[in-house]
Amino acid sequence: MARSVKAGAADAWDAQVVDAEVTGSSVVDEALLLRLLRRAGRVVARPALECLELLLDDTTPAPAKLTVLAALAYLLLPLDLIPDFIPAAGFSDDVVAMTALLGICGRHRTDAIRQRAQRRLDRWFPLGR
Repeated sequence: MARSVKAGAADAWDAQVVDAEVTGSSVVDEALLLRLLRRAGRVVARPALECLELLLDDTTPAPAKLTVLAALAYLLLPLDLIPDFIPAAGFSDDVVAMTALLGICGRHRTDAIRQRAQRRLDRWFPLGR
């Protein structure tokens, strides 16, 4: 049975189609796996690198940098105001922190920040065939 998987993020996957044959084989195409992992890493890493470049940029206002650092710290630390195991409400505080982070990054991200993040992304996750 063959199936096609079309990329969700067009710029990250360059709208490529990957044909996968589902068989009982235990052989792994390591080159294909490495390319897929690099592309997935790029999709996940891009917003994080843009936040990093925003923090390193001299033109970013100090309150924006402080908000980004606070939101990142809150998301990364294991302590929560509302514990995550509480149904429905557990992740609401994380959503607020993520919303603040995305809002600040969206407001203060410039083309120069995007370009620096893209260069770093290309160095860390090369798309070599």
